[in-house]
Amino acid sequence: MRRLTFIRYTFLLLISLSLISCKSLLEKKTREDLSSKPIVLTTFTVLADIARNISGDRLIVQSITKPGAEIHGYKPTPSDLVRASYADLILENGLGLELWAKKFTSAAGDVPRYVLTDGMKPLLIEGDVYNGKPNPHAWMSPKRALYYVDNIAKAFISIDPIGKEIYLDNARRYKNELTQLDSELKQALSQIPKNERILVSCEGALSYLADDYGFIEAYLWPVNAESQVTPRRMEKLIRIVSTNNVPVVFCESTVSEKPQLEVARITKSTFGGKFFVDSLSDKDGPASTFLDLQRHNVKLILKGFSIFEQTK
Repeated sequence: MRRLTFIRYTFLLLISLSLISCKSLLEKKTREDLSSKPIVLTTFTVLADIARNISGDRLIVQSITKPGAEIHGYKPTPSDLVRASYADLILENGLGLELWAKKFTSAAGDVPRYVLTDGMKPLLIEGDVYNGKPNPHAWMSPKRALYYVDNIAKAFISIDPIGKEIYLDNARRYKNELTQLDSELKQALSQIPKNERILVSCEGALSYLADDYGFIEAYLWPVNAESQVTPRRMEKLIRIVSTNNVPVVFCESTVSEKPQLEVARITKSTFGGKFFVDSLSDKDGPASTFLDLQRHNVKLILKGFSIFEQTK
């Protein structure tokens, strides 16, 4: 009994020392490296990239999750919580994307948080257990991303009103880039005949892109929070691909492609590769920024449908 008590005490002591160490290191980094600039945390890397385009070098913008992380069911670490406790603002997507965010931000203390999709009218998930719930992947539409930019600028102004004109100027500049991107993607995807525009992926994360550019979307599961391939879902997707002679199927970078490879094998379609959706790639990858992410995905689509003209 005494031995068990001693082991438990030692275990708790080690955890406490680890948390103290994390906090001390962050305090040192905050004092020495971050100067007096406000610190903004985003829940995932895509939001961080968009936010940096608006903040310029006036703020320190960091993502809680790293490139490649699966955002839906992410489990924050003690060091994440320590970082959040020093933040001046936390930006999250909302629409049920970050299932962990509410408890996380509450545990971080009195840190302002801004939900970037508040007030947006989302697309709804049809059928399945998520029937009628919002599809959270609104950033996958360059048009919807304009809404994110405006909300990020508002959030930055709320913590740094002196920088208002800088944020608004940066936001206007980045919105111009998004508008150009929208035109670019629309022109590129218009090369695919309308009767062939069925976009098949693992997760139903491309609903907004499909809605913008005239595609029908099909998938193995609605959101990665419930990424289970039931026989019924598999059978349904196989039937869609076979009946419509869909030439290519895709998956996403943060989940296993094995179920989709099986769909490709059975239907004799091609596996076209992995989209970046919930995460950017690392800095040397094909989707190290949000704009690059969108272009990478469209290039995969064009290649999969044997449209080899590349977007710029």
